[in-house]
Amino acid sequence: ELEEDESSMAAFREQRLQQLHGELARAKAQRNSDYGTYTEIKDEKQLMDITTSNKLCVVHFMKPDFNRCRIMDQKLAALAPKHFDTRFLSINVENAPFLVVKLKIQVLPCVLSFIDGVSTDRIIGFEGISYKPDSFTLQELEARLLHAKVLVRSKMVDEDEHRSGAVRSAKVTEEYDDDEWD
Repeated sequence: ELEEDESSMAAFREQRLQQLHGELARAKAQRNSDYGTYTEIKDEKQLMDITTSNKLCVVHFMKPDFNRCRIMDQKLAALAPKHFDTRFLSINVENAPFLVVKLKIQVLPCVLSFIDGVSTDRIIGFEGISYKPDSFTLQELEARLLHAKVLVRSKMVDEDEHRSGAVRSAKVTEEYDDDEWD
């Protein structure tokens, strides 16, 4: 029985190593193809090619001299390195007159989520991100994009957050225990 357990553990270990190797290879390939970066696209045809050839894309239609567009740029640039399954792109609306009309973009910033080349969510200005109409946090933007299913939550991040929550609750319990001895 012990030998069976050891052989099944060895098989499981080998399977897990292959899985991790595959994930590492995929991450390297995506890193080499602009995943994990926030890229400005200069040509609307190129933008259409990217959104139709990648499963998940977040596209910021912007004007560089608009303050709100700069704020959105900063937030998306900070999110990109955390989400290697999604392409993060921006395009100046002056370089995309056809798409601006076709997608009915009238207010900037405008962030569109694309899944398999189809627009599935739209953030107009800062609406729908936060309770505060003029500002939002990186976490609020990330939550909105996760809800739109254009970001994939990492399993390791979930486990780490769960563990840190457990540590926090353990610390709270310790504080109450200390009070009893006083």
